[in-house]
Amino acid sequence: MAYQTVRQEYLQIPVVTRAYTTACVLTTAAVQLELITPFQLYFNPDLILKNYQVWRLITNFLFFGPVGFNFLFNMIFLYRYCRMLEEGSFRGRTADFVFMFLFGGLLMTIFGTFVNLVFLGQAFTIMLVYIWSRRNPNVRMNFFGLLNFQAPFLPWVLMGFSLLLGNSIIVDLLGIAVGHVYYFLEDVFPNQPGGSRWLRTPSILKMLFDTPEEDADYNPLPEERPGGFAWGEGQRLGG
Repeated sequence: MAYQTVRQEYLQIPVVTRAYTTACVLTTAAVQLELITPFQLYFNPDLILKNYQVWRLITNFLFFGPVGFNFLFNMIFLYRYCRMLEEGSFRGRTADFVFMFLFGGLLMTIFGTFVNLVFLGQAFTIMLVYIWSRRNPNVRMNFFGLLNFQAPFLPWVLMGFSLLLGNSIIVDLLGIAVGHVYYFLEDVFPNQPGGSRWLRTPSILKMLFDTPEEDADYNPLPEERPGGFAWGEGQRLGG
């Protein structure tokens, strides 16, 4: 019975969020069990171009370090904000969501080459948080019960928290920058006088991912509770 309940809950997670978070957890588990090593996963342009180790273009987004506080912190935020985006502004637009993944991953890979970053999963998480926060500007956040602020400040609060933990903020800044590029091209520029949409999801992605059916029993994660935990709860202004 417990297995069936867990399986049912797992299958209710939207497909992109389910696939990405599962891949991250399985990759970390494989490293912990010493089936693979981080040296086989990290981003290395020379090994990709000269030795054709193309999997590194993907695996560097899947490893968040050994199991510990930093890993759990990243997984929680990745799961929550990826799911809320997929169930919120990307509801019924799976192809557009996948295209956002590809666009963000490509930009991070290009920028990561110049700033010598070897793992980009944390930057990708911050990108998701940034896009969600800009699309939900009226949500009030509470971080660890200490700070109260509106959603657009959340990426910067997370960057400050990362700095307190002794981590480099280059990764966070990269995630914020890429998130802003996507947000500007998708949400801001098309609505300006003379503006137009530069980002168009390829038709092949729409054929692969978009389905016309709507599941009447699907229960989306409410965006009114964006954090879901003591360090990221929120509510809409006026709510």
